[in-house]
Amino acid sequence: MAEKLRLVLSVPLLRPSHLHCLPPLKSFWSKTHFKFKISGTRMASSTTVPNTKTKVIDSHLHVWASPEEAVDKYPYVPGNEPTLPGSVDLLLQCMEEAGVDGALIVQPINHKFDHSLVTSVLQKYPSKFVGCCLANPSEDGSGVEHLERLVSKDGYRAVRFNPYLWPSGQKMTNEVGKALFSKAGELGIPVGFMCMKGLNTHLSEIEKLCTEFPSTFVLLDHIAFCQPPTNDEENKAFSDLLKLSRFPQVYVKFSALFRVSRKQFPYDDLANPLYQLVSTYGANRVMWGSDFPFVVPECGYKRAKEAISLIANQATLSASELEWIMGRTVIELFSGHWQP
Repeated sequence: MAEKLRLVLSVPLLRPSHLHCLPPLKSFWSKTHFKFKISGTRMASSTTVPNTKTKVIDSHLHVWASPEEAVDKYPYVPGNEPTLPGSVDLLLQCMEEAGVDGALIVQPINHKFDHSLVTSVLQKYPSKFVGCCLANPSEDGSGVEHLERLVSKDGYRAVRFNPYLWPSGQKMTNEVGKALFSKAGELGIPVGFMCMKGLNTHLSEIEKLCTEFPSTFVLLDHIAFCQPPTNDEENKAFSDLLKLSRFPQVYVKFSALFRVSRKQFPYDDLANPLYQLVSTYGANRVMWGSDFPFVVPECGYKRAKEAISLIANQATLSASELEWIMGRTVIELFSGHWQP
């Protein structure tokens, strides 16, 4: 009996977003051991605590060339010159001061589809950074091949959909958008959505893509730009954000808090939204992100990290839930990186 009990306890749970990948039941039990965790409930997010301390990982930040580098090697896109410093040296200094171990670098609009600067950073610091490239939705469809090359050749592990780069009058659900989203699923990389003009502006597109391509993971940047609701329209947007949890492949970045909070640091009006996100998605589908370097003149990088603990405490989250948000979620999503 004791031996049977040990066997049962050793069979962990699988994230629901992986269920489509399961082998037949017979081979599953005979060949595979998984560590299960249940999404969508707060209790489940504290089921498994690692033996070693989970690294702190920033799920959303940018770097770009210094003015000198822009002249010599990595030019800015005309009209998109940065208004504040964003070099990797500054980032590394900020991360060290804050005790952040790694980060997902999102390709900045300053360099648009020229990924050479971010690629150079990924190559120089392969154990610290993972790259999220920028989807090119040009009508000739060349962006699909470009995406495949960035992933297979340069090692990018995610792609960002900026809907405002799509040709005028077209949506992310056009033929090119579907091809890019489908290709991301084939490559095993998540798609990040930037809904700067509001979630409801792009909700139908996101729902359609998630429905048609359930194997493609999704990251909603900056809480999908949903502010703490103060009126019916904002209540609907936040309600729609919570309803997207029905798609098990959808994750939420609790990032760029200065963009969505109505208050200054420590952004304590986000405590209830965080509580609702964790209650609905599970902490293992929520991840912290700073939005460096834009956060630096707002509250500073170190305090951006500290704010999460303060908000989580106000939201009565457990230590395990905070651990998921501060690194474990993104570590498991991008398996093979940032291991203890």
